[in-house]
Amino acid sequence: MARTVGIGTQSFETVREKNTFYVDKTSFIKEWWENQDDVTLITRPRRFGKTLNMDMIKCFFSNKYEGRRDLFEGLDIWEDEKYLELQGTYPVIFLSFAGIKGNTFEVTQQQICIKISDIYEENRYLLDGDILSENEKKFYESVSMDMSDAVCSMALNKMCIFMHKYYGKKVIILLDEYDTPMQEAYVNGYWEELVAFTRSLFNSTFKTNPYLERAIMTGITRVSKESIFSDLNNLVVVTSTSKQYETAFGFTEEEVFNALDEQGLSDKKEEVKMWYDGFTFGDKKDIYNPWSIINFLKFKSLKTYWADSSSNGLINNLVQKGSSYIKTMLETLISGKTINVRIDEQIVFSELQYSEDAVWSLMLASGYLKVISSEELNLTRESENEYELGLTNREILFMFRKMILRWFSPAKMETNGFVRALIGGDIESMNEYMNDVALKTFSSFDSGKHISEKKAPERFYHGFVLGLMVDQTENYIINSNRESGYGRYDIMLEPVDKENIKYPGIVIEFKVINPRKENSLEETVEAALQQIKEKDYDAELIKRGVDKENIHHYGFAFKGKEVLIDGD
Repeated sequence: MARTVGIGTQSFETVREKNTFYVDKTSFIKEWWENQDDVTLITRPRRFGKTLNMDMIKCFFSNKYEGRRDLFEGLDIWEDEKYLELQGTYPVIFLSFAGIKGNTFEVTQQQICIKISDIYEENRYLLDGDILSENEKKFYESVSMDMSDAVCSMALNKMCIFMHKYYGKKVIILLDEYDTPMQEAYVNGYWEELVAFTRSLFNSTFKTNPYLERAIMTGITRVSKESIFSDLNNLVVVTSTSKQYETAFGFTEEEVFNALDEQGLSDKKEEVKMWYDGFTFGDKKDIYNPWSIINFLKFKSLKTYWADSSSNGLINNLVQKGSSYIKTMLETLISGKTINVRIDEQIVFSELQYSEDAVWSLMLASGYLKVISSEELNLTRESENEYELGLTNREILFMFRKMILRWFSPAKMETNGFVRALIGGDIESMNEYMNDVALKTFSSFDSGKHISEKKAPERFYHGFVLGLMVDQTENYIINSNRESGYGRYDIMLEPVDKENIKYPGIVIEFKVINPRKENSLEETVEAALQQIKEKDYDAELIKRGVDKENIHHYGFAFKGKEVLIDGD
């Protein structure tokens, strides 16, 4: 009989007691315990079972679950008597930073203090009797939502001391979604303050803590060791490219197909694979997105469940402020191709705005991109940290297709109208649209730290036009900044059907006014069109079978927020 599929349940105890659908991940407990690492940081994409796995570990080891072996009956770990003897034998501290998303440092700091003070409230029995000294009891009572930085940074360390005195055993610490405050700090501009606070908290909790048995932290990104982990020489980091815990998070293909069989959906295996497969952890391929699989099992409809479950704020921020290079690479990915970029799995948030490749590292960690096979990597990698990446699966492709126009068009203009005007040669309408965009949105885009102000409008419109054309991938092959004739064109649109005159070949050249050579935008746009002719940019289109008479040329001229488009 098929088990009931529950959505969003993060309590292992609830899942087991109600016998709802569950994919057995208890082998993770054995793998982690046998590795004997002091502090382990595991990064996986959001909604990949991190919280449920952490709750499972809590239920297994916590002495508050002593005598609850029934929760693990029939699961993988049940077969090993050695591990069942460990069940319910350790004091455990479990806390999650998932909901800590303050707009200011003060709010975030207080939210962390509240999380820690809640742990103290849950364990007030420690104050009974004279196990703790008077000074220790005084410290205990000083822990509150308004505690000082000094008290907060030592609070978890002290709790381990108190628990060790009470139980006579060292403490296991589980910290879920450790990096959520970090991402919010970067987006909201209080990164340095939070780094200093977190470094002090982590140092006392995970390094200078003789009563720590072991600890696990989970998150989406690997925040650089130099920022918050600089003092932790006992930290083992497991990312999506690591070979440890390859199947502990996410569903394997065997697990997914078994679930489809159980729910009477055996005929959907091929479609489900196309939509939700594609994740790779270490050497293990064909890992499926668990959030989307569970939603599909319940609602039996192929949708972008995982992609729609988050605002993707940090990546939105980086892409919107990114260069035309980033936007061009996104277009390449959306067209079904791969990109070769440098990846640094240690995210230095303070450097994100200066690193054009940082967005790819974040997208890989977040699950939007996948590494192409390691065998291919060894052949194609040009440097030690360069990877060939592609979109993870169809769900991610659909997500980007929906998101791309929001990224490139905050003005919410009628983009379909612009595309029709571009293809149909309606220059007047193109000018109306583009000037409206310039007026409403240009100032909101970062001009970049390494690109001159003169190039900012050119960069913006280049990426903007590429974004608008994403929905035309069935009709056009979209190329950018490639050689043709005697130079490099800015954008070239090659019609897929060369015989259909409805879709002309299109060449676009962007130019910023040069006051030393040109007195008006009219002269600048004429220079752009002249460059297309002189450099023979049509050569590539003609070579590919496009009729010379069915090629449109467009020049985009800029002066500050002013834009003028002309064509021939």
